[in-house]
Amino acid sequence: MNWIGYALFSALFAGLTALLAKIGVSHVPSNVATLVRTVVIVFFASALVAATGEVHHVKSLTGRDWAALVGSGLATGISWLFYFAALKNGPISGVAPIDKLSFVIAMTLGFVVLKEPVRPLTLVGAGLIVVGVLLTLSSVQESLKGLFS
Repeated sequence: MNWIGYALFSALFAGLTALLAKIGVSHVPSNVATLVRTVVIVFFASALVAATGEVHHVKSLTGRDWAALVGSGLATGISWLFYFAALKNGPISGVAPIDKLSFVIAMTLGFVVLKEPVRPLTLVGAGLIVVGVLLTLSSVQESLKGLFS
């Protein structure tokens, strides 16, 4: 499978994650829900690494690798804390689209930090994502109601 297939499966499971998280967080504090999710991921990832025989790669990580991966883990954990708090208090239809602004943020960081190429149509696509997110928000829909009724 190529990277596009992996990305499509990622999107599928991220969508499923939102639904299951919303159900799971409904009767518990969002931080408890985040803890349970994290423990499951630790066990799942550990089992996967053990099953594929990749454990030996851990000792080949450089200091830079460790720093980047620890930073990524911290950013993920913080993201999950805010995501679960948002799901606890808001609708999936509002939380999930706003969360997808991470695409625009990641792409911008790729351009700025990693010097990835900037293509005009990519910028148009990112702009459309921002517009799409805005259009999914009920407050924006209310303010535009007169235009579409």
